[in-house]
Order: sequence, then C-alpha cells, then structure tokens
Amino acid sequence: QLQLVESGGGLVQPGGSLRLSCSGSEFTFNWRAVGWFRQVPGKEREAISCIGSTANSTKYADSVKGRFTISRDEAKNTVYLQMNDLKPEDAGAYYCAAGRQVGAVRCPIEGEFGYWGQGTQVTVSS
Repeated sequence: QLQLVESGGGLVQPGGSLRLSCSGSEFTFNWRAVGWFRQVPGKEREAISCIGSTANSTKYADSVKGRFTISRDEAKNTVYLQMNDLKPEDAGAYYCAAGRQVGAVRCPIEGEFGYWGQGTQVTVSS
C-alpha cells in the first residue's frame, strides 16, 4: 500500500516562502499523478496544484499561479511544492495525494486520487 508523507509546513510571514515535500513509500509513486490540496476549517478542500506522472503536465489553481511551482524528483520519490510570495489566504492544512492510476500523464479529477498523506500545516502571519 502506497503511503505518502508531507513535510515542510510551518509559520511564515506574508511575502515569505516555503517548500512542501511529499514523499512516497514505493517506486510506483513516480508513475502516478500527484496533487496538492488545501483544507481550511469551514471550507471545502481546494485543489492547489497537480503534476502528471511524466512531469510534463502541471496544473495550478488561479489563486497560486505565478507564485507556486510543483516539481518531482524521481530519484527521491518526492514531489515538491515551492510556495513563494505567500499570503495569509494561503494558510491551511496542505495534503498531497497520488492518483489511483499508474502511468497517468495528466492530472485526474479529485475523486481519482486514492492515496493521501496526513497533511502539513502552513500558517502565514506577521
């Protein structure tokens, strides 16, 4: 069973940067699309970014375009989310998820993400 572990969250001032990491427990992680999602209490979970299995396909929410960058390092079984120019509205619990389908070049719909991490908290405050 594929397991995901997020890290890299923390407290940062507005305008600051964080890099989140999502590490997969087995090699099939590299062959799956991986997404980042944000959960804020009282709000629906929001899709933030996604990267396909070949890394040629990436998607971003409009609210983070130009500020966040998703990438993957196959040698480390890890997907990163570089977050720059952070704003208070970027705060929340960030979860990574891997798609059910091995070899999915493009990002699937949210319902097709079958493996989820435990989340890492991002706080943006002065």
